Amino acid sequence: MNRPSTFRRFDAGYTLFEIMLVLGIIAVLVGSAIYMLKGNIDVAKQQRAETDFTSIVTQLKTYEMMNYNFPTTAQGLDAMVVRPTTEPVPRRWVQLLDKGLVDPWGQPYNYASPGKKNPASFDLFSSGPDKQAGTQDDIWFAGN
Repeated sequence: MNRPSTFRRFDAGYTLFEIMLVLGIIAVLVGSAIYMLKGNIDVAKQQRAETDFTSIVTQLKTYEMMNYNFPTTAQGLDAMVVRPTTEPVPRRWVQLLDKGLVDPWGQPYNYASPGKKNPASFDLFSSGPDKQAGTQDDIWFAGN
């Protein structure tokens, strides 16, 4: 079983050009996928803010049932994390949140009680992607 010696060592692997061509194609495909997903990330962040609203509102209503009022604007949402020391001091306080919630853009949620939009209740909103309250991209809780 003697093999002919026509097999050459340099025919056994891929050339540097072939490897670079494949890596270039992969880079273009990954870059395109990331570019196409950019809009989905923004939608996901907005959806997360709306989900956070549901959680926060549930805890605010629990706070109200226990203390007959919502936390004041000065007490803020931190009233559900740390017992407030300013008036009205809650008589029956329980820690309802482990930590203060921040929106998907890293800013604390905005809270006011009584609210300007909902004077009988509270206002709750995220400053949105520009991180500035009172602008067009604010995301408001709409279900008081």
